[in-house]
Amino acid sequence: MMPNSTDCIMHKPDIAAIAAAIALVFSAGAVAAPTMSKAEYKARKERIAAEYKTGKANCDALSGNAKDVCMAEARGRQRVEKAELELDYKPGPKTHYYLPIARANANYAVAREKCDDKTGNDKKVCLSEAKAEQTYAKTDAIRGR
Repeated sequence: MMPNSTDCIMHKPDIAAIAAAIALVFSAGAVAAPTMSKAEYKARKERIAAEYKTGKANCDALSGNAKDVCMAEARGRQRVEKAELELDYKPGPKTHYYLPIARANANYAVAREKCDDKTGNDKKVCLSEAKAEQTYAKTDAIRGR
């Protein structure tokens, strides 16, 4: 007996649903699995702290706004590296979101300090451009870009 056309149609969605479910299982497993051990995580976290201390010590030789810019860069690097560490250790939507936010905040802090060298309208324009770039980067992070 020959199957009618409705039998064939009913099986195609089942196959598509099964294929989608299998793809979802494999992709969820890849995203949820930590990519490093707890010991590697701890070692990398300590390295980030040591690099921050070194960067901070290098800033001590500077003075004035140059020192402020240097400190903002050191703090920004530390926060971005911590966000990258968390993303590597516990990949997921939350950590994928926090990394671009950390970058946006770090870039904004440095730009804000660099704007302190300017005066009057130049400083206002510099600060509003820095804020606009931060807002744009945060919006991209929210959209998942």
